[in-house]
Amino acid sequence: MSEEILINVTPQETRVAVLLLGSVQELHVERAGSRGLVGNIYLGRVARVLPGMQSAFIDIGLERAAFLHVADIWEERRGDETERRIEQLLHEGQTVVVQVIKDPIGTKGARLSTQISFAGRYLVYLPQESHIGISQRIEGEEEREHLRQVLQELLPLDIQGGFIVRTMAESASVEDLGADIAYLQRLWHDIREKSKVCIAPCVLYQDLNLALRVLRDFVNTETSRILVDSRETFQKMIEFAHNYTGGVTDKLQHYSADRPLFDLHAIDDEIEKALARRVDLKSGGYLIIDQTEALTTIDVNTGGFVGARNFDDTIFKTNLEASQSIARQLRLRNLGGIIIIDFIDMDSTEHRETVLSELKKSLARDSTRISVSGFSALGLVEMTRKRTRESLAHVLCEPCPTCQGRGEIKTARTVCYDVLREIIREARQFGAREYRILASQPVVDLFLDEESQSLAQLSDFIGKPVSLQVETSYTQEQYDIILL
Repeated sequence: MSEEILINVTPQETRVAVLLLGSVQELHVERAGSRGLVGNIYLGRVARVLPGMQSAFIDIGLERAAFLHVADIWEERRGDETERRIEQLLHEGQTVVVQVIKDPIGTKGARLSTQISFAGRYLVYLPQESHIGISQRIEGEEEREHLRQVLQELLPLDIQGGFIVRTMAESASVEDLGADIAYLQRLWHDIREKSKVCIAPCVLYQDLNLALRVLRDFVNTETSRILVDSRETFQKMIEFAHNYTGGVTDKLQHYSADRPLFDLHAIDDEIEKALARRVDLKSGGYLIIDQTEALTTIDVNTGGFVGARNFDDTIFKTNLEASQSIARQLRLRNLGGIIIIDFIDMDSTEHRETVLSELKKSLARDSTRISVSGFSALGLVEMTRKRTRESLAHVLCEPCPTCQGRGEIKTARTVCYDVLREIIREARQFGAREYRILASQPVVDLFLDEESQSLAQLSDFIGKPVSLQVETSYTQEQYDIILL
């Protein structure tokens, strides 16, 4: 089946939509101001050694010095079991290659480790180790042994370092694994070369941004094309593909038409639908999806659907359609953890088995690890889906202050970005002399403060002035754009 990937890039955020036969299957959002540091590798300088805490503060170029504990210092395994002391391993002014394992929180600096690891699509590379490990998620002993044997045959004799086989490798070909080894080896070579010439503190490696992770993690044999609406990002992706993922180059295309890329496929409408509790089914039935801290519940209802034959047949057909829709919604919203599905009660054992089979079949396309345990004694389907990143709602929304956390609204920043995109649309259609934004106080405050540069860039881009006006009666999500 034909799969397309659309990449919309602005200075503030990158959005990716994965389409299958024209239908949106996955949505990913990454904002420039909120990328984490975990996984980044630095050449740092020891600022202070604290023997009493068996720790050290390392300057890696951040606002606060990062923290390194003696337990996170890697040393080659030795036969003796003598206790390691931080003052014997580090001294002030020493340069050391470190990796962030925990982001800064509040007044605490980042947590570091000297044991380096970084991931490809199918493998994790550990340059200081020598063993081959298999993800615990790969349960079959035969499959584990097969992957270990394939990897050992692929590794060059003179290779240094060890590998951990990721869960995704279960479906990988020998060629895929070989390409991943080459990619990781080249990456480590580049990191080592940079560490020889840069002056501490400096960044040696930063995990790929969303656009480049598309090439590493999303593209497969079914991907027909990748459309990118930013020429700069397109050029970077072409360069990356040439160096690391050669077979993908011919799938990359730069989208330069006037109509916004996401408008072309109504992606913004899909985002709005993916933030709603209710999902309407074509038959007239609907789903109610509630995401809580502990789990996600999905309730299936017949709604206005009336079957042609009898009530049991109506229930069965609604549940079958719901199975397909649920699988898509889990990917679209990136819902993880424990998921409880309340299908409409079915008396027939055959119907229940068919619905469960359809659910598993629809979930099979999901690359995230899923476990379905079937119907419980209460008639509920219990399943789990691995949490790989924040859900779409957690990225784009925040608890609503009006309803004291029982619901969600878009953040002021999300509304700001919606406004910026809407002005570009208006500017392409109408020749106004000026644009005035009517919005709530939080949105206007953000435009005057943190997003003032974004507003100035937009005004410069369209060549027209943009003014702001607070509307006290507007909720945070409401706004209007007046053409003057």
